[in-house]
Amino acid sequence: MNDQQAATKSARAAGSQTLARGLTALGVVADAPQGLTVQEVAERLGVHRTIVSRILTTLADFHLVTRAGDGRYRAGAGTVVLARGYAAGLRDAVLPVLRRAAEELGATVALIAEEGDEAVAVAVVEPQSVDYHLAYRVGSRNPLGVGAAGLALASLHPPFPGEAAELAAIREQGYAGTYGQVEPGAHGVAVPLRLPDPATRLCINLITARAALARDAVPRMLAAAEEIRLLADGVA
Repeated sequence: MNDQQAATKSARAAGSQTLARGLTALGVVADAPQGLTVQEVAERLGVHRTIVSRILTTLADFHLVTRAGDGRYRAGAGTVVLARGYAAGLRDAVLPVLRRAAEELGATVALIAEEGDEAVAVAVVEPQSVDYHLAYRVGSRNPLGVGAAGLALASLHPPFPGEAAELAAIREQGYAGTYGQVEPGAHGVAVPLRLPDPATRLCINLITARAALARDAVPRMLAAAEEIRLLADGVA
């Protein structure tokens, strides 16, 4: 191996190490909803804080992380763009599952994605077998942590001090149920989706004005979520 080949190999190794550190830093920050300081990230990566500071600055330049006023880094809006291609493929794959659930339950069923601090409807299926049902449009947004879908998505984050008390119950029982939090008189049932990529946070959500339907829909919604999970293994 000549000097030029050796230099090229060394440069590639250094580049791979930098990329690996950057991806690892992004992962640990994305898994910490309460945010992490430069020192905390450095400790988790086992490297000097000066190196981590440069990595986080670069990630922030591409909006993959964001530095809040408290000095802690959190996942940035750019992570949504990275997940969008995967989510789009999954959305197309799960539409038949949503249609079957909507028809069997006689209620609107939707696929909801987390984008930043909001829950966004990316696919909405209305039942054709009933004359009356509640509905909303694709692109509808609600704050994360509000309503069944917002709570279901929030439950996909690791537990953290000070989080809403109901999130622990949602993680244990596998679904969120609410009444009137987003729309007066509306019941919501949402099931968080456990996907191969934990950074892609999605849930399925049912909305109805009928309390009995919302209560009885839970087993069917859980079954739909499990079917989607199996589909996601093939999409990933």
